[in-house]
Amino acid sequence: MESIETFIATNRFGLGPAPGEAERVASDPRGWIHNQIDRRPKTPKALSGFRDSDDIIVDIFDNRDDAPARKKNIRRALRQDYVDELIARARHMISTPKPFAERMVMFWSNHFTVSSTKGIITPAIPAYEREAIRPNIFGKFEDMLIDVVRHPVMLTYLDNQLSVGPNSIAGMRRKFRTGTPTLMNENLAREVLELHTLGVKGGYVQDDVVALAKALTGWSHGAILAGLDNDRLHGKFDFKKYMHEPNSKRVLGKRYRDSGKKTGVKILKDLARHPSTARHIATKLVRHFVADDPPLEVVYDIASIYLDNKGDLKEVSKALIDHPAVWAEPTPKVKSHYELMISAFRVLGMTDANPVNFVEPLREFGQVPFSAPSPAGWPDQASKWIAPESLMRRVEWLRKFAGMTPGGIRPDKFLDDVIGPVAGDDTRLWASRAPSTDVALGLILACPEFQRR
Repeated sequence: MESIETFIATNRFGLGPAPGEAERVASDPRGWIHNQIDRRPKTPKALSGFRDSDDIIVDIFDNRDDAPARKKNIRRALRQDYVDELIARARHMISTPKPFAERMVMFWSNHFTVSSTKGIITPAIPAYEREAIRPNIFGKFEDMLIDVVRHPVMLTYLDNQLSVGPNSIAGMRRKFRTGTPTLMNENLAREVLELHTLGVKGGYVQDDVVALAKALTGWSHGAILAGLDNDRLHGKFDFKKYMHEPNSKRVLGKRYRDSGKKTGVKILKDLARHPSTARHIATKLVRHFVADDPPLEVVYDIASIYLDNKGDLKEVSKALIDHPAVWAEPTPKVKSHYELMISAFRVLGMTDANPVNFVEPLREFGQVPFSAPSPAGWPDQASKWIAPESLMRRVEWLRKFAGMTPGGIRPDKFLDDVIGPVAGDDTRLWASRAPSTDVALGLILACPEFQRR
């Protein structure tokens, strides 16, 4: 690897240069990234054999009354399928020739976080990413937003599957029987406004949260209260009219006539096209690709592209690739623990990730996939990843991992292929003085240049 642009392309946009990748990228780094943009990406072959969320959701919710032995067997099978897909996902990211697309999957999956901290949905989280995130990474933001908010995993994660409007049929029945009003859940509505669209300073107030929550009442899935509408049991999105709050809703000053589930869709589309959403999305993208402290002028540029193209993420991605600010500094960002491990596997050509050498180290690091501590997702700033204790764990793992590498690797060539354009004199000196190949590779992997992107 000779050029800074190749380093940026394969690390900032990619996931670390796989063997031979830098040579293929060198002639046209930006073109290499552009060529990975696909309006309708297919599910990777490595992930296509796993079950849909529909089946998984049914298994989760339909076995609660089963005999303990059968329930245990179902849960064991769900847990094994979940781990199998975590590994398949990692192996695909390690071996893919389209790492920019995978980076965008990770970015948007984190933006629309669902987490195993809500234990009941854990087995279905990888399917949620496959179904709601992957098909939309280069499509319209509003389509991804709607797919995400309608998905049974998100509905369950943010407690909307049982949210009942106080004046709905179900709400009035409860009030008649118990004398107390029903409880409408605002979690999903709040996170849609605060995290997914407008942002915390996006101009909404509590009344907007309540109005959106009312619009989303009845948004549930078919494994909840099946039978009340003569429904068959299923794990897909299900609009339960008897739980939906009637009457009009007013969000951000605009009145929406009630039209059942269409009301929520109309509001989500308007939120997706709002200037505050453009700023919020642009800020997160610029933070991910340019700097922890996003330059305001770059945020403005990307937000303008977003608005001009009505949230077309293909055009937004192209604008990011071509923005001069992205190419100004070679290593402004620190890799997350997950990114670091994926890149280490990639640069060494090791594709045999498994629960022992991949998931367990991530558990020690505190970043098991799909386990973000809150709906805000994993942070995208260096302070989270290279605090002193975290940094020591990273360095120790990288040195151990270097000892597992296949033979035949020349440290000097490896250094040039992986971090050549940004390698400092100290890194080159220490690697050249290492007493063995394993030690040299460990020093290269643990150096600041490799841990940054």
